[in-house]
Amino acid sequence: MTPFLYIMNEKPQGTALDFLSDDRSEKIYACVSRRQPSLSIVLENVHDPHNVSAVLRSCDAVGVMDVHLVYHSGQSFPELGEKSSASARKWVLTHKHSSIDECYDCLRKEGKKILTTGMSNEARSLYAIDFTEPIAIVFGNEHAGVSEEAILKADGNMLIPQVGMIQSLNISVACAVTLYEAFRQRSINGMYDSIQLDDIMLKDYLNVFALK
Repeated sequence: MTPFLYIMNEKPQGTALDFLSDDRSEKIYACVSRRQPSLSIVLENVHDPHNVSAVLRSCDAVGVMDVHLVYHSGQSFPELGEKSSASARKWVLTHKHSSIDECYDCLRKEGKKILTTGMSNEARSLYAIDFTEPIAIVFGNEHAGVSEEAILKADGNMLIPQVGMIQSLNISVACAVTLYEAFRQRSINGMYDSIQLDDIMLKDYLNVFALK
């Protein structure tokens, strides 16, 4: 298993990569080849743009393709600065939704299990979750956490085990911890060693990345 080396499949012909330098072309191809379409993140009413940007950086680092942004009950979409996101917003696709139902319908059409993150007696440990299956993880507002509606309509709830006095982590930290457990499991399972995108999606995303 070599998840940190370039995937040596032959690059498809007839994409925008043909117009880039060899180094740039190889970097983009290696990145897109490791994207994980079966792993998504959902942010519900996260109002601090720095937290959203930090989540996007973590998503890019582990190959997450899609982040779903849900803003309802009067919450507005934050403006993301180029500096705070370290340009990660260019490389991660964001999808905006105005309701939990709209977001969950989209994820379920993709065949993903939906898990929320919150403190409850029914919550399963992060380390008991199988992150190699198609899955979306929901993180909530900095103050209120995930909404009751989001929890009730999800397929389950999980938490990050902690032994400190304060039983909570910053949302961007919690997301990073979760994503790297998913990364660990998927690496062991060889999911970064073979391309997870079909041929059409691969070409589409190579073109999207090459034109950025």
